[in-house]
Amino acid sequence: MIVTKEELITLLKKIDVLDDKKLKEVENFMKNAHISFQESLLQLNVITDEKLGITIANHFKIPFISLSKISIPEDVFHIIPEKIARKKRVIAFARDQAGIKLAMADPNSKDIIEMVAHKTQSKVIPHLATECDIMNAFYIFKRDLQGSFNTMLNKSSGKTLAKDVPVSKIVNLILETAYYDKVSDVHIEPQEESGLIRYRIDGILHDVITYPLILHDRILTRLKVLSRLRTDEHMSPQDGKLRFEIEDNYIDLRLSIIPIVEGEKAVLRLLSAHNKNITLTDLGMSDKDLERVSRAYGKSYGMILSTGPTGSGKSTTIYAILKVLNTRSKNITTIEDPVEYRIKGVNQIQVNKKAELTFASGLRSVLRQDPNIIFVGEIRDKETAGIAVNAALTGHLVVSTLHTNDAATTLPRLIDMDIEPFLVASTVNVIIAQRLLRKICDMCKSSLEVTHDNLDQNVPASLLKKFFGSKKSIHIYKGSGCNICHGTGYMGRLGVYEVLEVTKTMRELILKKADSDVILEQAAKDGMTTMLEDGLEKVAQGLTTIEEVLRVTKVEFE
Repeated sequence: MIVTKEELITLLKKIDVLDDKKLKEVENFMKNAHISFQESLLQLNVITDEKLGITIANHFKIPFISLSKISIPEDVFHIIPEKIARKKRVIAFARDQAGIKLAMADPNSKDIIEMVAHKTQSKVIPHLATECDIMNAFYIFKRDLQGSFNTMLNKSSGKTLAKDVPVSKIVNLILETAYYDKVSDVHIEPQEESGLIRYRIDGILHDVITYPLILHDRILTRLKVLSRLRTDEHMSPQDGKLRFEIEDNYIDLRLSIIPIVEGEKAVLRLLSAHNKNITLTDLGMSDKDLERVSRAYGKSYGMILSTGPTGSGKSTTIYAILKVLNTRSKNITTIEDPVEYRIKGVNQIQVNKKAELTFASGLRSVLRQDPNIIFVGEIRDKETAGIAVNAALTGHLVVSTLHTNDAATTLPRLIDMDIEPFLVASTVNVIIAQRLLRKICDMCKSSLEVTHDNLDQNVPASLLKKFFGSKKSIHIYKGSGCNICHGTGYMGRLGVYEVLEVTKTMRELILKKADSDVILEQAAKDGMTTMLEDGLEKVAQGLTTIEEVLRVTKVEFE
């Protein structure tokens, strides 16, 4: 954008969007999340992306364009080479008798205006567009995977199809599109008459392309070659990894291949750079929960446990904590399966069953490496649990994950793994239970009003009153569906948390082997917010929908 922070504050105060109280909240969020002032305004729903752009454009008397609301001709879109356009945050969006119209994050960028004028021999008319809107336009143009795929197939025919189609380009296209769509997993599966590719986006699987079955084995062979797996093995599972370069970024991928009835199925997990610099605030952790977690990792000993099902963001939360703790004065060692993200300055060990390097054996060796902080990827068995607890008891800070449904059931679970109650009470500092829910798409967000009667069948009336007040109608948000969010109304994810801090009273309950219901009741008295409550708070903030909160917290919604 072309406006300074001070100018923007003045503009927003003038249109009654920002006051001193809200300004302080935005600046605190900006500091904790390590993002810009404008990004903070958008994340806290102080103003929409489009209204922010219009406000700035009106101030500088520059025409404004919302690219998400128009169709850009392909020949016009390619007037500026994509690499330059991305770097300069500019898109040519229309061409008529008046000249070439450019959408620019900075309409004062004279070099790009002169370049387009010289190249086209036309007058250039700069328009202001938000950076988010410009990047989304690139994203939409990259998305037509089926169309691009069909174009490649049409160049070949029938008998020569399997041999002539450039399979390396097909694989590159699949991975590039997955990257731009912020896909977490790519499923490549054979069916009876065709192949199918599905993308997992924001936790939900989408069918994105079908292709002739004759190409399936070639696609799998290409992936095996890139991952250095055996290309002649078709009856046994294989696991590998590969690295792919996009826009000067290296994307690491995990490949899993298994034999199914119709052939071999491959699943690629993208370990994207999108998540490498995420903080706990970015993940959606409230200030109150963040304070509890900060107290726990501020200690030099004890255990921090992150719990939840597969795909609930446990590892990302742990990595965010490790980044805070990662200083040159501390020796941090991890043992993981697999190592998802490399952290500079941290000693990361990959579990290797063939070399008899398990979580338990690796943890024993790590303890002889003079560690300050240890991250155990997962506590899967009694042996690993015992070693981890003893490490925490002997002056190490141990961070790990565990598969339990909520925070309260974690403590009895450790006791069930033959850990003495007094050891659990002495070592566990905090338990973070979490789920991931989808955020409302910022590009098609709209408000609506619903009544208490529509919601009180699934949400306790006391919680509705706590988060939405006692008025008959409740003001909430939803996404109407657009090109950016695949018509779902959701784009991106954030966490819902319950953070159980082990207090003196809680330790007494652990020593008595209290069940999870008693522990939950005490945690509530100690001020713990449940995942449902945290989710409803995010609904009140306009970040997600009630349906989504009830879905991830396993409460039925009718």
